[in-house]
Amino acid sequence: MGSAQSKVAQLIETYGLTSMGTELEHAWLGKNRERQSLRDLADRFNQALLVAAIRNSGMDVIDGEPANFYRLLTDDDVSAGKRIEARNRLERAGIDVDTLESQFVTYQAIRYYLTEVRDVSYEPESETEQVEQERGTIDRLRSRVETIVRDTVDRLNTADKLTVGEYRVFVSIDIRCQDCGTRYGISDLLDRGGCDCE
Repeated sequence: MGSAQSKVAQLIETYGLTSMGTELEHAWLGKNRERQSLRDLADRFNQALLVAAIRNSGMDVIDGEPANFYRLLTDDDVSAGKRIEARNRLERAGIDVDTLESQFVTYQAIRYYLTEVRDVSYEPESETEQVEQERGTIDRLRSRVETIVRDTVDRLNTADKLTVGEYRVFVSIDIRCQDCGTRYGISDLLDRGGCDCE
């Protein structure tokens, strides 16, 4: 619909970022992974532009360096000296940093591209779906802690640093409300939908 006016669509074409549109869409909708915000997607897209510019220039970089260059160019906490150093290094490799920075997009541009060009709409999850998704996150963390504790106990037992017979690991996560004084296991609290303050 609005691809002629979309800066993101034009840059995808200019830099040959053929899979980027699908990646942005899936990340915004949270397909196969945690959902990313439009601001996160703008950073992701701008980093992809920088990576493409570095690749096109033939510049030699080590793993993780493009992401660091992006941080040095855009992060408010970076000193002027470090930023100039990064710009100079990129320019020596033949990259027009001023042009590149003018091509960096905002989260509004990403939203326009996704909603108007790709015709994507994000429907927030229902309250129940969100609670269940967060419960799944907690359960995975609890399971991970249980595995780490079991592995640690087994290693110490094997190395004769600890003596233990057959055992089970229990990982309990409780929430205590400081206002009403009630304490619940996290699952109970999620099931109830609140504490005694309600």
